[in-house]
This record gives sequence, structure tokens and C-alpha cells, in this order.
Amino acid sequence: MLPLKNLTISGLLTESQKAVDNLTHLAMDRRVRLAVTGLSRSGKTAFITSLIHQLLNGLDGANLPFFSVIAENRFLGTKTMLQPNMEIPAFQYEQFVATLTGEKPEFPKATDGLSEIRLAIRFQPANFISRQFSKTATLYLDIVDYPGEWLLDLPLLNLSYAQWSEQIFAFCKQEPRSVLAAEWLEYLNSIDLNRSADEDTLRKASHLFTTFLHGCRAKNTGLSYLQPGRFIIPGDLKDAPILTFCPLTAATGTPAKNSLYEVMEQRFESYKELVVKKFYYDHFSKFDRQIVLVDMQKALNHGSGSFADMQSALQGILNSFSYGSSNLLARLFQPKIDKLLFVATKADHVAANQHPNLERLLNRMVVRPVNEAVFQGVEVKTLALSSVVCTQTVVRDHHGRRLSFVKGMPIGRTEEVMLFPGEIPEAIPSLADWEENRFNFLDFQPQKYGSGGTIPHLRMDQAIEFLLGDKLI
Repeated sequence: MLPLKNLTISGLLTESQKAVDNLTHLAMDRRVRLAVTGLSRSGKTAFITSLIHQLLNGLDGANLPFFSVIAENRFLGTKTMLQPNMEIPAFQYEQFVATLTGEKPEFPKATDGLSEIRLAIRFQPANFISRQFSKTATLYLDIVDYPGEWLLDLPLLNLSYAQWSEQIFAFCKQEPRSVLAAEWLEYLNSIDLNRSADEDTLRKASHLFTTFLHGCRAKNTGLSYLQPGRFIIPGDLKDAPILTFCPLTAATGTPAKNSLYEVMEQRFESYKELVVKKFYYDHFSKFDRQIVLVDMQKALNHGSGSFADMQSALQGILNSFSYGSSNLLARLFQPKIDKLLFVATKADHVAANQHPNLERLLNRMVVRPVNEAVFQGVEVKTLALSSVVCTQTVVRDHHGRRLSFVKGMPIGRTEEVMLFPGEIPEAIPSLADWEENRFNFLDFQPQKYGSGGTIPHLRMDQAIEFLLGDKLI
């Protein structure tokens, strides 16, 4: 609905023209803005690279049997287009795919900020009405890559500085955070929060807090619910004063003017206004469809604390989404996320018979916010997939039992191994399950494949069909 100040003849005509232009565009050519996010080490860069690769090679032998536009022989090809937004860095597809398909294949390095790429997917419409406009149509797909850590900042908009500080200090009473936070907390105890602020103290306190956050995120710790996200992945804000704050114990009475507490509080509020809100209004509120990538094996490997922390992070992310049915009239003025895909990545790192359990376990982790999304009209799906297949499942008899092994080359090794990685629980494990230390899943490196082939994947076509199939009819 238009604000009252815009209810003029000129304003109505302008909005009407926009609506007509959008209707024409939606009839002839279509448009989807797809957001891809994931928490640390979830395989986001590899996923986007494989997604683009499969679409670009759709006419050249890509294995996409569940992608209906290809199965129905209506697919006419895909090509990359000019960067749609000049202020957003381009997703470096050519560089990443070269790394994956080189003489010694490796996974590309993780991206550390916002990036974007546009694809044009050409196809023959199946819909009778669409064919009256043209025998061919184009779907413009904008893929936006951004760190899941940034999305974890959105809940800050509902918190005051004192509330956020209290929340962080509560987290720090539990392991492993309590040990990792020791140096930072010791420094806070040594300073007077009511003294006049100076940049040296602000920088040191924020530096120690940032070091604590990186320790929480480290590979051997595996925590996920970390705020503020820009302290971990600063992007273009590296070394900016707006990142020099940290939680502080609530001051007694009204903080003194220009005190450390007052300045920290001001910078926290500036961060919410200039960083978090800006990201929401500039990008997040414009997304049509969303993918959330999750490395379930990593969470299982690190124990109950890491698993619970990841669950909290996922629920925090989901509570920030703008849900609602994206019908034609709604899309003319305010696009909303109408499809949400959860992906348990690296499915090939466990045996094929464990993939259904991966999906069930992920569903259990996000059941509450998913129920809310479904109630609001969002279509939700969960998939266990591999962007790049690195292993194969081998069934062998072992001490009288028929077991499924995984064969591949673990990262950091030089020879293939065949191992039994264990079973994925279909429900959230009990404390007894964690104490048995039964989870020890390995990461595998990509295999070299023959020239002219496409990157091997597992269920990428099902993901593509869910996200785009209804736009290609």
C-alpha cells in the first residue's frame, strides 16, 4: 500500500506505470533473486559454483534428470550476463570452477563477503498463455552469495546494547566459550567503564572480543551462533571504527558522557543502523528464494554443545526471514521469500543409505521455524546433496554384517581410503550418544574427472527443480 504522502495523481500514475512494466516483464521474461547462505564451512562457494556449472552445461551432458525443463526437452541453454549491480562484487565463477576442475582438483577458498552473478536461462514455455507472447522465454537468475554470519546480525535489531551484552555474557558461562573468553573478560575487569573513552582501549577490547569470536568459530571448536557477524567476516568494513565495540557489563546509573560504556553503546547502535539495517533494506528484503546450507557432519563431530549452538543459529536465521506467498500482485510492490530450501551438504561423505537420516535430522533441528514459514505460505523442502561428489559408496561384508563403506581421498592425505564413517542419527542424539564419541566424519577432496565432462553431483537437479522449476513453465 502506498504511503499517504504518495497518494497524489503523479504518484499513482508512477506506481501504475511500474506495475504495467513489471507485468510485461513477468509475462515475457521472468526474474528470480536467489539468496544462498550457509554457516562456516558449509560448502557455500562450491555449491554456487556447481549450480552455475550444471546450468551452463545443461545442453552438454549435465546429469539433471529431475530438472523438468531439460527432461521435457524445452531447455535452450544458459549463459552468464553482465553484472546486475555495479556496487556488488562479482562471484568469481571462472576462477572457482578452474580450481575444482584443474589437474589437481581442490575446493575453492570460501568467499568472505557479498557477491553476485546473473544467469539467463533460455527455454520454450510449456504454458499455453506464455506461448502466445513468444515461442521462447528467458528466466533471469540473480544468485546472491552472502555469509550466514551476517544474517545472524538481524536479531540484534530487537535487542538493546544492555540486552545483547547480557546475552553474550550468559553464553560465556558455558564451555567452550568460558575458556576462550578468559583473556577478553580479564581485560574488561581491569578497566573502569565510566572513565573517558579512548581509541586504544576501544581497539584493544574489541580486538580481544574479535579474537574470542574467531576462537569460537575455529575448526576444532565448531560454534555457529556468533555475533556481530561483521567482526568475523568484516567485508569492506575491515578496521572501521564502527567495529570497535564489545559487550560490557551494565553501568551503574546513567553512564557518564563520553565514557567507555556510552561510546560502546553508541557504536553498537550505529552498527545496527548503518550495517545491519542497511544490509536488510539493500539486499535481504529483495530476495525471492532462499537456500540455507548446513554441514551436519561438522556439528555431530564437535559434540552436543556445537550441535545445540548450530541449532540456535539456524533458528535465529530463520526467525529473520521475510515470509509470505509471492503471488503476482505482491511481487509488483514487495517481493518476499516464497520458497525455502534447506540443504544438508557433503552428503557423499557418508554412505548412501544414510542420506535419508541426514534429511530427517536437519528437519528436526529446524522444525519450529519451518512450521511458522509453512503457516505463512512458504514452500519448504529439505535435501541431502553433494555439490561435488568426492566419494563412492561400496557395500562389503564385514564380520558377518553387510556394511556400506565410503571410498575416497580424505583432505590432507595422498591415498584413497575405504572406511565405515558411522551412521547418521535420524533424531537429535541423547547425551549418551555424544559421550560414546561415535561421530568422526571426514572431509574428502574432489576427484579428477575426464575432460569435457561436468562436475559430478548428487541431487543438484532436485534442488534446481524446486527453486526454479515453476518459473520455467
